[in-house]
Formats: sequence, structure tokens, C-alpha cells
Amino acid sequence: MSKLTYVLPLALLISGAAHAVSDNPWYAGARIGGTHYNNFEGIIKGADDQLDKDDFGGGVFVGYNFVPWFALEGGYTHLGKLKSKVDGGGSFETQGIDLVGKFTWQAMDSFDLFAKAGGYGYKVKAGNEKENGFAPTAGVGAEYFFTDNLSTRLEYQYYFNLGDKDKTGRIDAQFYGISLVYGWGAPAPVAVVEPEPVLAEPVVVEPVVVQVEPLTQLLPFAFDSNALSQADIDRLQPIAQRLVDYPETELFVIGHTDSRGAEAYNQKLSEQRADVVAGYLASHFNIDANRIKTEGRGETQPIATNDNEEGRAQNRRVEVYTPGFEVQQ
Repeated sequence: MSKLTYVLPLALLISGAAHAVSDNPWYAGARIGGTHYNNFEGIIKGADDQLDKDDFGGGVFVGYNFVPWFALEGGYTHLGKLKSKVDGGGSFETQGIDLVGKFTWQAMDSFDLFAKAGGYGYKVKAGNEKENGFAPTAGVGAEYFFTDNLSTRLEYQYYFNLGDKDKTGRIDAQFYGISLVYGWGAPAPVAVVEPEPVLAEPVVVEPVVVQVEPLTQLLPFAFDSNALSQADIDRLQPIAQRLVDYPETELFVIGHTDSRGAEAYNQKLSEQRADVVAGYLASHFNIDANRIKTEGRGETQPIATNDNEEGRAQNRRVEVYTPGFEVQQ
């Protein structure tokens, strides 16, 4: 049992040495488990039922993958002791070097089944007697890969005819255990060099200034009337559309009359005509009334003579006017 304390440190030593070469088919590992001895013939005292045939075992190993399905493994294995339960009956201890071929079948992406066969160069100690020799060995197992580099095994291995029957005694041993394996065969990751981003020069877009021309409409009215005709409503459509398209636009509405009637009456009538036009635009096109400026100028600004009906018809009017302005696009 005391020799098992050297198993893991030795595994780390082997691992460090193998790691000096990267991206290669080498691997290394350590295993620990139990040993069962059977078929004993030898000098240890006690009947078969007076022998303690089970002990701990373990070891370290390195391997080389020649091809994906075949590797050669070598390592140290300590198989523990067979002990007599009789006082002074002695013990049988085995340790040595494995050299085996490992044959692998990939059952799934991360799971392999394998078989091993080869030889075991052993050193046996039974009481005061020691014996060195070579024995055949074979085993089977399963291996699961956590990553491309790290795996674990469950395995069973049989060792035949350990020791000399007449000197130390002869025995078979069965080892069963778990292994942790690290391999350096996974290809090194390829660094992907991202190209430097090319920053495009900012494109400065100069604003385009559009001149919107003034818009004016003249709406004629019947004598002594402030009612809008259908023709007047049709003439107001371009004005209304201008107000909708450009919410900052202001509108000026100015009412006029001809010279017939009292001056004060005509002033009042001109204001009523302007208010009717402004009210229609505000209510039918949802125009804010604050954007519409109304004014009545009575008979003071005729555009034709008041001496005949034709001239007076031109003077009875409402001027609807929106000034020009500039728009950036």
C-alpha cells in the first residue's frame, strides 16, 4: 500500500516531461483500483480461505498513437499484496512494468471501447524470496473523452502466472480500476486574425435649400353677402394644402367691399367676409386659428372702378395670402 503514494506524483512527472512536445500523438495517465489474486500455488502458509486475496493497485503509463485504432503503452503497475491471515503466514507482493498494444474501436464521438494485450515484466516478493520474470497480460475497457485532450477509462486487466512456483509461489492477478488520461494529439487552435476595420470618411451632406413661392387667391363675393360659394371653396384647396404641408406657415386673410352702402357698414361686412374664410379653413382642415391673421378694410382699397357693376364685382373680394419662405431638405 505504501507504494501507491508515489503513483500520482510519478504520473505528474511523466505528464510534465511529455508536455515538452506539443501537438503530438503521445499521451500519459494514471490509474488506481483494486487487485484480486487467484490460482495461488506457493509458500505462503494457510488454506485458500485463510488468504486475503484483495488489495489496492495502481500505476502510471505513457502511450503513443501510431494510428487512430492502435497505440503502444508502457508503464509501472503495482498490484498490491496477497496476505495470509495466519500469524507469520507471509505475503506475496507484485509490481512491474507493462508493455502492451492497445486496440481501439470508436463506438461514439466521445466514447471508445478498447482491448489490450502484451507482457508484464514483474518483480515478486514472497517472504524473504524475490523473483523477476515476464508474464503475459490482457485486458479490456471503455474510455470517455471530456475534451480532445482529457479522458477517463474504466478497465479490467488479467496478469497470468506471476512468480516461480518453487521459489516464491505462482499466482494470477486481476486488476480493475479507473484511469485519468491526458493526450497532446489535439491540433493547436488556429488563431484567426481579424482584419483591421476600415473606417469610411464621414460623408458631409450639404442641406438643399428650396424656395417656396408666395401663394395668393382672390375670392369674389356677391353684393351684401359674406357666404362662401362652391367656387370659393375650390379656390381655397391649394391654400389649405400649403398650410397642412408646412405647419409653420402663416396665412393672411383680408376682406374688402365695394363703395355702395355706409362706410361703417362696409367695414363690418369686410371683417365678416375675412372671418368666414378663416373659420372654414380652421374647421375643415384642422388649422390652428393662431396661424391665420384676419383683417377687414371695407371699401378703402378697391382694385377696380366703383362706377359700374363689373368694377364693383371685382372690389367685393377676400384676399387670401401666404408669404414665401425657404425650406432645407
